[in-house]
Amino acid sequence: MKRSIVYSLVIFTFSGTELLAPTNLVAQNFAKGADISWLPQMEATNYKFYNDQGQEQDCFQILKDHGINTIRLRTWVNPSTDKVSGHCSKEETVALAQRAQKWGMRVMIDFHYSDSWADPGKQKKPAAWEGHDFTQLQQDVYRYTLEVMSALKAVNIYPEWVQIGNETPGGMIYPEGSTANWSQLAQLINKGYDAVKAVSPKSKVILHLDQGNNKERFRTWFDNAQKHGAKYDVIGLSYYPFWLPGNPDYTLSINNLGENLKELAARYNKEVMVVEVGGEDTKAQNTYDMLVAVQNKVKAVPNKKGLGVIYWEPQGARSWSNYGLSAWGADGKPTKALDAFLVK
Repeated sequence: MKRSIVYSLVIFTFSGTELLAPTNLVAQNFAKGADISWLPQMEATNYKFYNDQGQEQDCFQILKDHGINTIRLRTWVNPSTDKVSGHCSKEETVALAQRAQKWGMRVMIDFHYSDSWADPGKQKKPAAWEGHDFTQLQQDVYRYTLEVMSALKAVNIYPEWVQIGNETPGGMIYPEGSTANWSQLAQLINKGYDAVKAVSPKSKVILHLDQGNNKERFRTWFDNAQKHGAKYDVIGLSYYPFWLPGNPDYTLSINNLGENLKELAARYNKEVMVVEVGGEDTKAQNTYDMLVAVQNKVKAVPNKKGLGVIYWEPQGARSWSNYGLSAWGADGKPTKALDAFLVK
């Protein structure tokens, strides 16, 4: 997730319930998740988290008490030290994954294959990979993916899910991995897939697009993925009503999301998952209602192929991040929105 928006007259720029051991990567209950990749820097800059009662508490405890059982973490190749748009190195990702596992959280790793934000607006290759020919780029993807997965394995973490690329409607690692050359994009995806499976065969590989309500967008992309032999296990979707043209209320697009989820699962015989979702922090009740609706749509996918829903940086309070779609208030406490993950 990374967007540049005018929000309230301010421009914001930013893009199971048990331990997962190697033998414990079988399907578990519905994933209720949070991407909390900002958390270490929030803590390092002395941001304080408070529970519903106003008591200072570990963010993991607050999330767990609100039904969160899954943690998603992005990883960048050679990131800067910028508070908001840096960090998320291999070492930092592994350390945060260890914390998540100690809290009994399931883990998802999100490879951006960049030094900072990768999203529909940009898929800039890591600086260290600039000038490499396509053969070398394939090796770069395989080697880097293998390194991160091996570092996780070394501390007994086998992610339940691994994303190869982040919001890639136009491809990744431009220009070589653009959808203008699907054959090369598929080869890069497959190098990432193969590296994941070499270390953790039971980890499910996700390919991820934005605009989860846009059926044509997904059908075109995944038809091409199928045609060119891209390997994956799960289709990941982002769903942010706020970012849709005209900032419409979620009620105008939620049914399209539900239909898309069902059609994708049936057409490609794959599991589906909303790996990013978010709503306005100043409209907590509306965001709560949206999150309940999104979870219901994912659960309605036949044959239990709807795996879960993950909120993007719910703890990333506006006062720290300048991000207006968190689920945290100015008082340092979660908003009503986060209660949506307590709904059965």
